[in-house]
Amino acid sequence: MTESQFWALVSRTTPQQDQTDISAALKRNLNELSNDELRAFDKIFGQQMRRSYSWNVWGAAYIITGCDSEYAFAEFRCFLISLGKEWYDLVVESPDELGRLTEWPEKDGYAYPFVDEYDLIAGQLYEERADDELPYVPSGQATPAGKKFSHKKKQLKATYPLLSAAFPF
Repeated sequence: MTESQFWALVSRTTPQQDQTDISAALKRNLNELSNDELRAFDKIFGQQMRRSYSWNVWGAAYIITGCDSEYAFAEFRCFLISLGKEWYDLVVESPDELGRLTEWPEKDGYAYPFVDEYDLIAGQLYEERADDELPYVPSGQATPAGKKFSHKKKQLKATYPLLSAAFPF
């Protein structure tokens, strides 16, 4: 499994594609892989989850949705992965760039940048086939990398000007 193959498998087809559709598409695509390829896919997915486990990225999630739990932040990082390599790399380097994203998946009329359990699909499929589990690799360290973001509106606006304009609070 190469990184380009990985990104082809996880990237959504449209920005507003909902989580059910992208999860179903990923499961269909992963079903065609061998068990060795599933293990390699899962390893790359875990690496990308760890790479985006930072307070800067969490601050962006907080502005967009008020994201305040580990679980929601994991699902937000799955959403970032689903945006594809270009957006993912850009956001990991500069989370405020998400303010330039013009189309979002929505739920109840609000941006819904989450993909529930996207990171578990390969493991579930592998377990169904092999009657065994993929090796567990945590999706982050004990705490996110970097300095925790400030919840103060003034500081959030200064740190994330694009996102603050796109998602006023």
